[in-house]
Amino acid sequence: MHRSMALVLLVAGSSGCTRIEEPPGRALSTAAPVTPRAATTPRPSASSARQPARCVIPDLESAPAEQRPARQCPRDPGPPSQPFASGRVRFPDAPSAPTLQVELAQTEEQHARGLMYRTELAAGAGMLFSWSDERVRSFWMHDTCVPLDMLFIARDGTIAGILEQVPVLNDAPRSIPCPAAHVLEVPAGWSRQAGVRAGQRLELLP
Repeated sequence: MHRSMALVLLVAGSSGCTRIEEPPGRALSTAAPVTPRAATTPRPSASSARQPARCVIPDLESAPAEQRPARQCPRDPGPPSQPFASGRVRFPDAPSAPTLQVELAQTEEQHARGLMYRTELAAGAGMLFSWSDERVRSFWMHDTCVPLDMLFIARDGTIAGILEQVPVLNDAPRSIPCPAAHVLEVPAGWSRQAGVRAGQRLELLP
């Protein structure tokens, strides 16, 4: 049986986001402002009608400009003291229900390290960041040498929004105005290529 994100990916306490969370008061994104909308499903049941509206940011209609890996990556100071565990995630609502092999970032040290100093990231791989609480998360690309898509995911596994083609070696804060308990980083362009969209679900596989 597949387990839901809400039941599996809970971490004790909260911590900073990947690459260190932006302090309160700083701008959350350098992108053009977007307005949250409620996710809609056809012919909702009586029980679903009673549920609160889910914050979802629509995908861009056109793909952003393709970003390139850094020509030169900063020197890796050494592996983190806490190795990343591994897992698999699936997108049951996307065409062909693609799966990814992911590294699990669940501690404050792992959140801060993220994908820094990597010079490549395989097409079928990613990193899943998780917290015990659900709130707006802000990420940056400090010392990150491969361009990424960032998927912001609610506690129940709903993809609240996707930032595509995030450029490398960039300290600008990146976020969406929806709360998230998980953020999945994948190679830039993968989400659109795989048909993964905001409003779909993500599942953690056993």
